[in-house]
Amino acid sequence: MASTVLVVTALEDVTADRVIAALNEREMPVVRIDPADIGPGLAFGARIGAGAPAWTGYLVTGSREVELGEVAAVYYRRPTPYTARYQHLPAQQRDFAAAEARHGLGGVLNHLHGACYVNHPGAVTAADFKPAQLQQAAQLGLTIPPTLVTNGVEAARKFAADHEPVIYKTFRGLPRDEDGHTGAIWVQRVDADTFDDSLAVTAHLFQAEIPKTGDVRVTVVGKKVFAQQIAAPDGALDWRRGDWDQLLHAPIAVPTSVEAALHSYLSAFGLVFGCFDFALTGDGDAAEDWVFIECNPNGQWGWLPDVGDITTAFADILSRATEGGGAR
Repeated sequence: MASTVLVVTALEDVTADRVIAALNEREMPVVRIDPADIGPGLAFGARIGAGAPAWTGYLVTGSREVELGEVAAVYYRRPTPYTARYQHLPAQQRDFAAAEARHGLGGVLNHLHGACYVNHPGAVTAADFKPAQLQQAAQLGLTIPPTLVTNGVEAARKFAADHEPVIYKTFRGLPRDEDGHTGAIWVQRVDADTFDDSLAVTAHLFQAEIPKTGDVRVTVVGKKVFAQQIAAPDGALDWRRGDWDQLLHAPIAVPTSVEAALHSYLSAFGLVFGCFDFALTGDGDAAEDWVFIECNPNGQWGWLPDVGDITTAFADILSRATEGGGAR
């Protein structure tokens, strides 16, 4: 029976470190790889053919070797983009080599027969679009903010007039600049008087501002649910923009109907794990107090007060997969 947990992530990933440590304590075989190490740091060979309908072969890193057939579970965290491996090449060669690596090595890693993925990268990609998230949440009966996705100035102005005050948020974070630095554009209130024809350049997401009493991060791992109410000392509209060490946390109970919807949400996208963000409009006792904002299908949780319990939940799922139990 397959018994190895394959952890796919970048070298400096303290969240994955926690899960690996928990698996090591259980004496579970663990192999960690970063696909962008392809080359001297990562060698592989995979075969398939008549009489062998699933990929077999090997992965070899500087310190580990694993047979593909021994992989029972894959913890897919945040590997380095393949393009980082080929930055030294001219643009055409870089893009070609990265695409070949992604479709070749990535294609094998994403289709290991019988392996439990937490989460499968294909499922993460499908669930990573905010329009898909909002539609799925609404169909499951969760409250969502009135939302407009547009590149039209008149549509934006009308939406703002109908739902003032209105906020703007990005679909994705800022990409790295030429020096490798990243940044962020935080959720912010917007004034319709500033809208002009430059909106036509790309897509924009506007929402009615929720008169919230607080924010909640809900981390769901399998059937386990961990919820923390979060407050920024300065009462910021977007709590992510400040010093996370200064955030105030308090555990909060999730209404039964909301919790059921979260499990259905993950199931709809084929996910085992997700980080959900909600805005509260009351004390949180009633389901109608909970307004769905988004779900990060590969979110961060290592900074939360209940990190120990969340780590255990991940280790439980990955361990069960090595025992033939899959994700529950």
